Amino acid sequence: MPHSPAQELLSSVFGYDSFRGDQQAIVEHVAGGNDALVLMPTGGGKSLCYQIPALLRDGCGIVISPLIALMQDQVEALRQAGVRAEFLNSTLDAETAARVERELLDGELELLYVAPERLLTGRFLSLLGRSQIALFAIDEAHCVSQWGHDFRPEYRQLTVLHERWPQIPRIALTATADPPTQREIAERLDLAQARHFVSSFDRPNIRYRVVQKDNAKRQLLDFLKAHRDEAGIVYCMSRRKVEETAQFLCNEGMQALPYHAGLPAEVRAANQRRFLREDGIVMCATIAFGMGIDKPDVRFVAHTDLPKSMEGYYQETGRAGRDGEPAEAWLCYGLGDVVLLKQMIEQSEAGEERKQLERSKLDHLLGYCESMQCRRQVLLAGFGETYPGPCGNCDNCLTPPAAWDATVPAQKALSCVYRSGQRFGVGHLIDILRGSDSERMRQLGHEKLSTYGIGRDLDARSWRGVFRQLVAASLLEVDPEAHGGLRLTDASRDVLKGRRQMMMRRENPATRERERGSQRTGLPVQAEDLALFNALRGLRAELAREQNVPAFVIFHDSTLRNIAEQRPTSIDALGRVGGIGGSKLSRYGPRLVEIVREQG
Repeated sequence: MPHSPAQELLSSVFGYDSFRGDQQAIVEHVAGGNDALVLMPTGGGKSLCYQIPALLRDGCGIVISPLIALMQDQVEALRQAGVRAEFLNSTLDAETAARVERELLDGELELLYVAPERLLTGRFLSLLGRSQIALFAIDEAHCVSQWGHDFRPEYRQLTVLHERWPQIPRIALTATADPPTQREIAERLDLAQARHFVSSFDRPNIRYRVVQKDNAKRQLLDFLKAHRDEAGIVYCMSRRKVEETAQFLCNEGMQALPYHAGLPAEVRAANQRRFLREDGIVMCATIAFGMGIDKPDVRFVAHTDLPKSMEGYYQETGRAGRDGEPAEAWLCYGLGDVVLLKQMIEQSEAGEERKQLERSKLDHLLGYCESMQCRRQVLLAGFGETYPGPCGNCDNCLTPPAAWDATVPAQKALSCVYRSGQRFGVGHLIDILRGSDSERMRQLGHEKLSTYGIGRDLDARSWRGVFRQLVAASLLEVDPEAHGGLRLTDASRDVLKGRRQMMMRRENPATRERERGSQRTGLPVQAEDLALFNALRGLRAELAREQNVPAFVIFHDSTLRNIAEQRPTSIDALGRVGGIGGSKLSRYGPRLVEIVREQG
């Protein structure tokens, strides 16, 4: 069967034999001059959905992208593939920016990446009015959502594109949008009439795991033992904790770097550059780091604190395994995280509508953490998707948790909260239940409470689990005015009166051993291919240094593995390896074939 023009470009420029999922339908729809809203998971191939239509249509494709690092990496990858691509952002000097603008006006560019702030200036809009435009691509479209975690007010003004150029197709793309956010994107970007392409949000290569916080640093170190010399991201809630965690990991012999908004811009840029261009770097970061990170071989994402929402958690974990190879998402959380996040919500200056939304998002994430159901089923349900499950690749599937009837302990805990005045935190409540003989207990007179000592049958770790799950079930709430004190909710009455049974996850005993279910997620390479694979990586590193670009924009690890497995000894044979387009074949083919021949 003859190939379509889109398939020809896919093969000759990007080196792939076939499209995946909805890619071909999206490409042909947009290339035909139509608008589209595309929801596709990270690593699903969103970029090709606008890059190929831009190459098929006359003029230059304008890509609105929110991050400088993402622009630069994508433009460099396109150049490697032989595409005439440029970006305009604040990193360019005036002379270079003027050259790029002239090339746009002269019709010499196929793709141009620009930040929304620059695009909306009168000067740039005038420049577009004098240029031939193939399409507008709005990347990271969830930034338009006022209630989202990455809100960028400039995105709301992008309706100007449709108003000024109604005949030019627009494609908005995101990997992170629950159903309400999807509706908001369509409304705010005036894409109500656009065709919606919604792929599965599932990332089957990612293994999801949630552990209860006991000693977070030690638990993190135990987890990372399975990921020695692998690239990964460790998310922390505060800047101070980012720096402490990075230093702790360095002291343990790992290559760890900090990243947060409080660091000098040059330090952030240098650390991000090392993460992108060196192997085995662990980036310890706040959520200021990540959106648009194109590094394909991130083998794990670890959270040492609870994120704020399922949407944020999904996007952050989605930075692992973009290459489709096995990766791991590990979340370590405790009741202290819940108390802190709830206090932050209540003490914020947001209106009541926003606070209620943030509460519901946090409660949804807590339900995910405490669920005994397949993690993937719960996660995808938050995006309006039903997963047939169980998935077989999450902790609840691999090591099903034990459930126990915690109705009586729950009644004891709730009664203790009530009897002590609904103003104390978990630590003191557990001391009451376990009958602690302390000076503070006597000063408060709490040794005289009817709940004093009635919980000696459970250890402190088990009681923390009971309280944590009562908060997750909205039977207890955090009092923001009482420094983390807990108080009853209306729903707790049914438990206290015996009208509701409480089944809970049983707490696993604390252990210093590496937790069950962890996996070595490095790229699987057969032993007989390893020497050739490493030789190819050495060449790639040399080429990357010569050109001052990240190694992955030259070749992905998976492409090098395919070469090592197939051992092509001619340029023609090398051209049949996935991920090698015509430009790369002519530039690097002879040296790759030479290495294959040398290795036998």
